[in-house]
Amino acid sequence: MTAMESADKYLVRKEAGLIQLFDPPFDKSDLNPGYIKGYVPGVRENGGQYTHAAIWLVMAFAAMGNRKKTWELLQMINPLNRGNTVEKIAVYKSEPYVIAADVYAVKSHKGRGGWTWYTGSAGWMYQLITDYFVGLKKEGNTLQFEPCIPEDWESFDIKYHYGNTVYSISFLQSIGETSTAMKVFLDDAEQQNGTVVLHDDGIEHKVVVKF
Repeated sequence: MTAMESADKYLVRKEAGLIQLFDPPFDKSDLNPGYIKGYVPGVRENGGQYTHAAIWLVMAFAAMGNRKKTWELLQMINPLNRGNTVEKIAVYKSEPYVIAADVYAVKSHKGRGGWTWYTGSAGWMYQLITDYFVGLKKEGNTLQFEPCIPEDWESFDIKYHYGNTVYSISFLQSIGETSTAMKVFLDDAEQQNGTVVLHDDGIEHKVVVKF
């Protein structure tokens, strides 16, 4: 069993909608991992969902090209999905419109959100969605594309701002085709190597990504 398969089997708690950092928590063991042992078992880094690490796991599945698992876990850790019913809000007890640094795995408070607003995991979530899920890869003044979206998504559109210039990007997925070739068009002209060279010329440009 690979490390990824082990994480999916032992740390992803679908019934609670969370991804634990590790299990079991440090409680009765003589081992001292540091300050995390000061937390109640199942809270924050001590065996709860530490959201930084949960996001990194989803990034890893996206880097492997596992679309199904990427989408499944992204939906799981999306705070909006923790607050779309009265029953879920009663469990989560945190703002569903911001990322929580942690989600409790301890039995008495399982699924409850921890510290919100201050956490750097919000920035990691932004990178997960833009860089790994949508698949925008920016290097210098160039933009490449590596989407990891569900296989049944036919299309989606985004607007990318580069200085004072807007690039309207349409992603078109050919469902059912076996070819893996990607074609990228900038203002109807096919681009070499699937790369768009960005220019801040104040003109709105149209990009089409076919994959």
